[in-house]
Amino acid sequence: MQNRAHAWAARLFASLILMTGLAQAEPTINDSAALNGVKATKSVFLIDFTNPRKTAFYLDIIRGTHEGLVRQGVTPNMVLVFIGETVRYLSTKPDDTLELEFGDDLKSIAETAKILGQKGVRMEVCAIANRVFKVDNDTILPQMEVVGDGFISLIGWQTQGHKLVPIF
Repeated sequence: MQNRAHAWAARLFASLILMTGLAQAEPTINDSAALNGVKATKSVFLIDFTNPRKTAFYLDIIRGTHEGLVRQGVTPNMVLVFIGETVRYLSTKPDDTLELEFGDDLKSIAETAKILGQKGVRMEVCAIANRVFKVDNDTILPQMEVVGDGFISLIGWQTQGHKLVPIF
């Protein structure tokens, strides 16, 4: 029995050494070529989805992008502009059907928006889309600002030097 325990311990030790060696052998994955000499970025994300789950997923990806830039020594200046049906998923008072079917996704959207807001990410919601999709401007998540026209906002941010990142 003692020999089995020693054999098991030896295999475990060998496995750990092998895994450590493999982990050290993997190249570091980063964005150093693209970020060579870059100290700060200016981006504007155009967000237009017809599904709350996809909206929640990509907002989390954007949060990770912000964190990745910071981790790599770059100061991000990000603006998110929401247009189209996506505005339905940004309300503190979604319609009952939406809440019933996608409640967890709507909570995820709200939580990620709060995190992004704390990181200084500006989030704008198109008032025209709100009107078309019958979303009350006063119910938009508190971290977000309703703007007159999402397209005008995009034009303005790009004119100020923000690079467009379309997400749809």
